Amino acid sequence: MSTPQTSRTPAVLDAAPVLAQAIRGGFVESVHRASVAVTSADGSVELELGSADDPVFPRSSNKPVQALAMVRHGLDIAPRHLALVSASHSGEDFHLAAVREILDGAGLTVADLQNTPDFPIDDQARLDWIRAGHDKQSLAQNCSGKHAGMLATCVAAGWDHTAYLELDHPLQRACDETLAELAGEPVAATAIDGCGAPVMAISLAGLARAFGRIASAAPGTDEARVADAIRSHPEYLGGSRRDVTTFIQGTPGAIAKDGAEAVYAVGLADGRGIAIKVADGGQRARAVILAAVLRRLGVETDALEALEDAPVLGHGEPVGSVVAVGI
Repeated sequence: MSTPQTSRTPAVLDAAPVLAQAIRGGFVESVHRASVAVTSADGSVELELGSADDPVFPRSSNKPVQALAMVRHGLDIAPRHLALVSASHSGEDFHLAAVREILDGAGLTVADLQNTPDFPIDDQARLDWIRAGHDKQSLAQNCSGKHAGMLATCVAAGWDHTAYLELDHPLQRACDETLAELAGEPVAATAIDGCGAPVMAISLAGLARAFGRIASAAPGTDEARVADAIRSHPEYLGGSRRDVTTFIQGTPGAIAKDGAEAVYAVGLADGRGIAIKVADGGQRARAVILAAVLRRLGVETDALEALEDAPVLGHGEPVGSVVAVGI
């Protein structure tokens, strides 16, 4: 039997303060520890809860930065398609149609996708997909928009599209370089994401800094092109029933991206950035924590109630909620 590998637990997880409680019937049943970084328009850290400097894997929160790398290397697609390239889409019909459109525009098909086959992540879309007789497919997996964009970028740049997931592929090197540039720090580690593509680690401060820079980019820049696509088509970034979509719709000038293992990244129009990592990887606290951070910063948004809507159920009825503390 092999011995599991162990390594140092970074402070961003190990020293994270309790920032959310799950309350059932007036009794605190569970707590969630998290770290938060807020950066100013100049990139400096203006708020730190827990550790802002230790690296984390932002997971899908890296996607808008990866999309920027693709645009810089020749990806030229419609705004709604670019929002989908930045997405962890819900797998609704309009998402899947747009993936096909991106591939078709590059002279490719869904057979060229190399992301991990899966069902749609949206509950209703998944039921509809299964009822239609479909099994897990790369098309339905939430990262298929990103992978379609990666493939289309390879075609535009003249790169080998069959090897686009390799760590040393020009596309992946471009993603690494772009992330390091916007974060203002080198990539600390690289691994394989759930979809099969490389995922690069940076600090929460670096992640917040990158999102602030994209959100406040000057008109006409590649960064502004990505930000405008996300702001114009947030339903393609998430889905009809996603909190990230609701947040972008309700917050003028903002961009955002949720990520696996309870990461949330936000860029505000004034250049501030927000990055959150819940230490236990559980998703239920991340939107609640984001709402509390937005309140502390005085950010005007119509999305607060939706972000804070995290009921704890008993026999199918609300008997408590997940609430933010210490922010």
